[in-house]
Amino acid sequence: MPEKSSTIEVAARGLLQLFNSLDPSPFPERDLDDEVEAYIVSWAKELSPSRRFRIVIHLPGTEVIKAEQQGLRKAISNYFAYRSVMLERSERECLRMGRRFLIVGLLVLAVCSVIARILIELMHSSPIAQLAADGLVIFGWVANWRPAEILLYEFWEIRRTHRLYRRLADAEITLAVRKEETPYGKSPAEHELVPRNFISHRANGKHEAS
Repeated sequence: MPEKSSTIEVAARGLLQLFNSLDPSPFPERDLDDEVEAYIVSWAKELSPSRRFRIVIHLPGTEVIKAEQQGLRKAISNYFAYRSVMLERSERECLRMGRRFLIVGLLVLAVCSVIARILIELMHSSPIAQLAADGLVIFGWVANWRPAEILLYEFWEIRRTHRLYRRLADAEITLAVRKEETPYGKSPAEHELVPRNFISHRANGKHEAS
């Protein structure tokens, strides 16, 4: 039984529109255009996490031939693989910093708690001593807010994005000849319903134009 896949379809009027025009790198190493990347990733986030991605690139006939010659499939896979590696490094760095901040935060909390207890004992639990002690304890807990944010939220968001880009790097990439369209990529009756831009996407039977 063939493996089920989730399809992301991207249509462009030209091969170079898919890539960052300011990137001087050779074609297989060139960065994707920010808008193209954002739309592919946004679609990928909405699709099933258990299915392999399939990215279909629709281009005019002459551009499909050019894309085959210049290695468009490899260029897209290389880009997402590179971004995946960068995110993996960010994930490790985030975890390392989170652990370091947690150690510092716990030390600050311990010191603040000891000083607070000493204040209460020296000043015989006076209201001022109690107020100062409570402030120190609160300060100690506040020192742990940042490591908690990193370890409970930021780390897992980076990990989720890293896995998504890894799946995009492993996606099956297919080139298809784009059908003849009106200047805005839709039938005349639909002109007023869509913005006038060059990229369109379809996933699991749904269609959206940017």
